[in-house]
Amino acid sequence: MSWLLVEQGDNPSSDYFVKPWLANEPLRVCDLGASVDSIAAEPGLNLVFVRYLTPQWRRWVERHRASLGRLAFFMDDDLFDSNAHRELPLRYRWKIYRLARRHKAWLRRMKVELWVSTQWLADKYCDWQPRVLAPQSPYAECLPQKTFFYHGSASHMQEIRWLLPVVEEVLQRDPAFSFELIGNVEIRKLFSHLPRVHVLQPMSWPAYKALVNRPGRIVGLAPLLPGAFNQARSATKFFDITQAGAVGIYADHAVYQSIVQHERNGLLLPMDQKAWADAIVRLGNDEVLRAGLTSGRAPKVTV
Repeated sequence: MSWLLVEQGDNPSSDYFVKPWLANEPLRVCDLGASVDSIAAEPGLNLVFVRYLTPQWRRWVERHRASLGRLAFFMDDDLFDSNAHRELPLRYRWKIYRLARRHKAWLRRMKVELWVSTQWLADKYCDWQPRVLAPQSPYAECLPQKTFFYHGSASHMQEIRWLLPVVEEVLQRDPAFSFELIGNVEIRKLFSHLPRVHVLQPMSWPAYKALVNRPGRIVGLAPLLPGAFNQARSATKFFDITQAGAVGIYADHAVYQSIVQHERNGLLLPMDQKAWADAIVRLGNDEVLRAGLTSGRAPKVTV
C-alpha cells in the first residue's frame, strides 16, 4: 500500500532517513501545514509524521483511523523528554512542545509506530519497540551547481529588486543554477520563495576579499539603473567578478563601457531582464565561451 509522508517543509530528517527507507514504496508527500480537508484517505493508506504533529492532523487521523493502514512517527532528536531541551532556546523548546512532546500520549494511544535515527534513542524508548532507520546520502540525484552572483550592497536595492524576475526565470529554466547575493533580512524575504538562492550576511571588506577568492562562481552580474546616486559609480565590480574567476554581465552604461569590451572580456547588455536571463543561461552552459571571455579572447557571439 502507499504511504503519505507528512513533513514541515523540505527537511534533512526526511531526506536522510524516511524517504530512503520508503524508496521502494508508493509515496506522497504533504506539508504539515496543508489543509487536511483536502487530503484523501484511501483505504489502507499508511501514514508517517516526520518529527512534528498538529491537532488538525490528530483529528484527521481519528476521523479516518478505521480505513488507514500503518501509522508511524519519526524523530531524530529526543523530542519527548523535556530534560533534553533545557539548554535549547526558549522559542525552539516551545516549538518542540507544541508540535511533538505534548502529542506523545496520543501517539501511544493510537498505537503509532516509533521510528528513530539512532540506537541511543531506540534504547531509551525500548518499551515502544522503535525501528532504527539508518541514514543515507540525500545527494545522489543532486546536480552540480553553477553559481551566478550579484554582490551589491544595500545601496543597490533597486538593482536587487530588478534582478528578482531574472533570477526567477533562470532558476526555473535550469535546475543546475544557483544564485548568490549579499543582503539583510529584507533581501532574504524578497528571495525566500525561490529554491537555490543563497543570501550571505553583509561582511567586512577583508572577509569579502577572501570570499571572492573561493572557487565555484561562473557568472557575475553588475546591473545599473538610472538614478542620481548611480551617476557617481565606478567599475569596481569588474574586478570583483574577474577575481572570482567568473564572466561578467554588465549594464551597457558609461560606467562599465570604460573597462568592459563587449564579447571580449565580458558582456555589455541593456537593462532588459529577458536578455539578462538568456545571457546567464547561455554563459552557464557554454564552458568554451566562458573560457574565451575570461581570457579576453572570446569569439564573436550573440546572446
